[in-house]
Amino acid sequence: MLNLLVIEDHALVREGLVRVLRQLEAEVTVFEAGDCHSALAVLEKEADLDLVLLDIALPGLDGLACLDLFRSRFPAVPVVVVSAYDDAHTVNRALKHGALGFIPKAYSTEKLVAAVRQVLGGSIHKPEQTMPVNLGAELAPTPAVQEAPASEFGLTERQAEVLGLMTKGKSNRDIANLLGLSEGTVKIHITAIFKALGVSSRTQALVAVSRLGIKV
Repeated sequence: MLNLLVIEDHALVREGLVRVLRQLEAEVTVFEAGDCHSALAVLEKEADLDLVLLDIALPGLDGLACLDLFRSRFPAVPVVVVSAYDDAHTVNRALKHGALGFIPKAYSTEKLVAAVRQVLGGSIHKPEQTMPVNLGAELAPTPAVQEAPASEFGLTERQAEVLGLMTKGKSNRDIANLLGLSEGTVKIHITAIFKALGVSSRTQALVAVSRLGIKV
């Protein structure tokens, strides 16, 4: 079962997003909030959220400030920004604040569902027109976060290579081909990475890379 949270102040838009998200699989629970304060109340009660979809233009505390608060208080919860403002500057700011994806409100139902599936699968989603060659560069920590080598978190050189490719959205098969490993060996490395970072999924690992400033 998927547990999702939609944070959107316009009821019609929020209800539309909820209907779309229920198409992801047979059992989907979608919580709703109209502002950051209400969203925090949901997060306090529902710690096992698979994904948060966050609008930028919220009343009171805006979306990016809300995102910073989430990263501080709920670092393992993955967040995707959903916004009508999809210029390159806004998209990149959202990613640098710790979002794992950016979905324009102009997307069709099919594209939105595909983008959400991509993030749930452990990849990063950006609108095609602003997609950089190296997604890992967009995950660089903000100046407030000091970069630290992967070895400081108990990762070997090979595990750091695997993690670096994960931040670029590479699948296990892609990683195996690029590093000359078997998929089984890649899975072993990923399990070790999850254990070292204290996470349980690719999405949470990407959050940890951004939040902790891990250099990969």
